Amino acid sequence: MTHEEKKYLETLSYRFPSIAKASTEIINLSSILQLPKGTEHFMTDIHGEYEQFIHILKNGSGTIRSKIDDVFGFELSQEDKTDLATLIYYPEEKIKLVEATGINMHDWYRTMLLRMIRMTRRASMKYTRSKVRKSIDPAFVYMIEELVAVNESTDKENYYEGILEAIIRTGRATECIGAFAHTIQRLVVNHLHILGDIYDRGPGPHIIMDTLMNYHSVDIQWGNHDVVWMGAACGNLACIATALRLTARYGNLDTIEDGYGINLIPLMRFALEYYGDDDCSCFKVKYDPKTYDETELPTDTKMHKAVAILQFKLEGQLIKRHPEFHMDDRLLLDKIDYENKKITLYGQTYDLEDINLPTVDPKDPYKLNEAEQILMEKLQASFLSCSKLQAHVRFLLSKGSLYLVYDNNLLFHGSIPLNADGSFREVKLEGKTYKGKELMDVFDNYVRKAYYLDPGPEKMYATDIIYYLWTGASSPLFGKERMTTFERYFIKDKKSHEEPKTPYYKLYNDEEVVNKIFEEFGLEPEDSHIVNGHVPVKQKKGESPIKCGGKLLIIDGGFSRAYQSTTGIAGYTLISNSYGLKLVFHEPFTSTEDAIRTGSDIHSEIFVVEKVTKRQVVADTDTGKLLKEQIRDLEELLAAYRSGELRERE
Repeated sequence: MTHEEKKYLETLSYRFPSIAKASTEIINLSSILQLPKGTEHFMTDIHGEYEQFIHILKNGSGTIRSKIDDVFGFELSQEDKTDLATLIYYPEEKIKLVEATGINMHDWYRTMLLRMIRMTRRASMKYTRSKVRKSIDPAFVYMIEELVAVNESTDKENYYEGILEAIIRTGRATECIGAFAHTIQRLVVNHLHILGDIYDRGPGPHIIMDTLMNYHSVDIQWGNHDVVWMGAACGNLACIATALRLTARYGNLDTIEDGYGINLIPLMRFALEYYGDDDCSCFKVKYDPKTYDETELPTDTKMHKAVAILQFKLEGQLIKRHPEFHMDDRLLLDKIDYENKKITLYGQTYDLEDINLPTVDPKDPYKLNEAEQILMEKLQASFLSCSKLQAHVRFLLSKGSLYLVYDNNLLFHGSIPLNADGSFREVKLEGKTYKGKELMDVFDNYVRKAYYLDPGPEKMYATDIIYYLWTGASSPLFGKERMTTFERYFIKDKKSHEEPKTPYYKLYNDEEVVNKIFEEFGLEPEDSHIVNGHVPVKQKKGESPIKCGGKLLIIDGGFSRAYQSTTGIAGYTLISNSYGLKLVFHEPFTSTEDAIRTGSDIHSEIFVVEKVTKRQVVADTDTGKLLKEQIRDLEELLAAYRSGELRERE
């Protein structure tokens, strides 16, 4: 035994100070390795649609309803199964509706508690008792553990009946059912993967972030919309303007004001001062008439235009600071022919729909005027001091990354930068060239430096990199050669709106290219998968989310309502369990109120992508690899105790 090995084992001996305790832990870990692999749930491109997100989170993409069918079969009617599912998803709300019907609540509580016991018993079968115990509300651990552990013996029948009756008699049935429901939800899905784009378009990204922060096990791969908000939280002015423009465009300024408590009155006053007499017809707000207050539309439209012009100026300044970003083709304010209301792009001249740009100086179009400078300083201070946004971004940094290798799956939001021939695209940053995995790692590092570094040139460069990740041609999060935001506002000709995709989206059916990506990230091509989102799959046009013979899965199918008319569905999710991979197609979600009141669930269709020949166990996973390493270390400790090289501490 080397000195280093002995030192490590001595440190380990403080945790396991005797042969008995080391042996017990080896037995415990070895038994865990034989348990079935836990269920993983994959979601992407949520885009602020918090009601649908929370509902799918609660039902585990149909996993809970499937378990109800397994447990009760033909014993319950479809109506009873629907009622039970709704009770598991929304226990408190469902109980209030039942109480209002005037039925005998004592009998109803007893029936539902018995059904909850059976569901919990089924959901807990693949876990240790210790893990199940940790999943239960501490106030109900004793009761639920005792009830779930009931067997066919009649010796304790009166004991179990006594527990049920006492729960109902003491008025704790509602809380107990809620504890059962939470436990079932937690056990049905062992781990959640979010593959980016939590933010923008929908009204509740802050609600989604709060939900994720309270979830039991989650990782996040940042999307381009997420990094914009992360850059805004770091104080990057172009990111702040972009985040504001997107919330204004989709009628969600309440997300900024009410969700994050950021004062937008300075922006409103600025917009009314400069665009008060402008109808801003090119800057229409895309809103949901069911939730949006249309009396705010004239003001929001003006704010939309004001912040869009600010974005074009600020991103222009950023692009000019960094010629190495190769984004000069996005410097458009200096290309405007104000006299003839035209602009020439890529050799083509287009008419401009709007030429009223009172804050733009044609001689120096990217310079902020005094009012703009003051406004952006106020907004920057508000974003930097917003405690809720800062907490959300710290969570994104602690649980998130640009990509993740997890149980033979490579997870990322958008793409891997490639050349047309399938080779990895090289990107030069601060004089050094990166590609492939190394490029992904260095981009990830810049995002973290942008947040954690003290103010200075290095931090500013890192925050500018975040903006590049939002829209740069070699950004793995963007995946297009350019973003035609300006053209979509000002030019009617849709040919100018085209955003060519990068080679990844032309090569993801090429097995040789996909295998090369696997090898770059240390994965075996034979049994690995790439899972990503970002580009909505248009199912109604016959597109499939399954690429390269099942090796690559794109699971963005239109979670955002803004995409559903294009995709034809309301998104995909992916389930990975001990039996294989299942792709879930979701129909549009009406509302949480409908789900509770009528029991309407999201209609989902499940497609088996891959079925394993041998049921996977924990030993087959990355967690299993870690447990095996721990067992090896403990066995060495055990041998050292028995050989006398180390003394037991007890």
